[in-house]
Amino acid sequence: MKLNNKLFAQMRAATKKMMRHQPVDTSKVIQDALKNASAMTQAAQEQMRNLSQLQPGAGLTGAGKTDMHDMLAELSRGLGTGVAANEPAPALPGSFSEGSYTNAAGTRSYKLYVPSSYTGRPAPLVVMLHGCTQDPDDFARGTRMNVLAEETGCLVVYPAQSRQANPSRCWNWFNNVDQQRGQGEPSIIAGITREIMQEYAVDAGQVYVAGLSAGGAMATIMGTLYPELYAAVGVHSGLPFASAHDLPSALAAMKGDFQRRHQAGKPIPIIVFHGDQDKTVHPANGDQLMVHARDNTDAMAVEPGHVPDGHAFTRTTHKRADGKVHAEHWVIHGAGHAWSGGSAHGSYTDGKGPDASREMLRFFTTQR
Repeated sequence: MKLNNKLFAQMRAATKKMMRHQPVDTSKVIQDALKNASAMTQAAQEQMRNLSQLQPGAGLTGAGKTDMHDMLAELSRGLGTGVAANEPAPALPGSFSEGSYTNAAGTRSYKLYVPSSYTGRPAPLVVMLHGCTQDPDDFARGTRMNVLAEETGCLVVYPAQSRQANPSRCWNWFNNVDQQRGQGEPSIIAGITREIMQEYAVDAGQVYVAGLSAGGAMATIMGTLYPELYAAVGVHSGLPFASAHDLPSALAAMKGDFQRRHQAGKPIPIIVFHGDQDKTVHPANGDQLMVHARDNTDAMAVEPGHVPDGHAFTRTTHKRADGKVHAEHWVIHGAGHAWSGGSAHGSYTDGKGPDASREMLRFFTTQR
């Protein structure tokens, strides 16, 4: 299959930029970034492999490294499937406004959806952490969480990672400072959460955090570090708490090789979704996320299911002695690295279900 002119232009520009810097083994990075893509992406991958003929072992620095991250981000967004990510989703009657929060760790913008039914009475709040290369608008379209907010009456806030903090807009879940309470990105996300709680009527017992991929890993961090703030956590295609401490260990963890297995604090109420064909974040991460909850509950139940004309799945629940479900693990058979049941109006979505957004909100309502 032939590549389009835009893709060729991106590759030529990236090649020229890299040639002006030290040689770099790019094949591993590019293969990881493009592994789950379509036939066009596979052709792009073959073209990009030519770059790996350069001497391996050296790394890009400075502008070259940023250029490489930017190119990968654009490729991963531009070669997705379904509706173009920048095509408008159907309009909703609520308000979707921008804000910004600053503390000693830095500044991040965010977008807040307030449903049309909001009257000033205490409402639930869901904090949604996007994945790499995404932004709040893209994540809102893909997860359809604003649509569900109209149905359920909850507020939804989407903190935005900046290119200054990470060139591909990934939350820095693998940095030590970003795994500490009161420091780094956790302090900023907690600050955004508290700011919304101050400005709007929010039920303090119904504040939840969820995320995809790097955002899922950060959601686990938030629930672990701030159990008094978040009543439950939703993780889609994410990673366990403190499963890495730098980039090399992050890549290892994404393959299912965990260099850190310690889980701090008491087990958090958690619902996890993971595709068993995920080639970006190994499904073993979903299993590992369940270990802490499983070891601290009294009963387990396994329930197979199937979405009509969609994916089969296995749902495993972990209950406490009082019979209340404390954790759920959904393994989606045949699914890759994408938000289950999401809309093609956003990136990294799989419309074949089950509906992760709806199931997360259902689980959250049981964890007040």
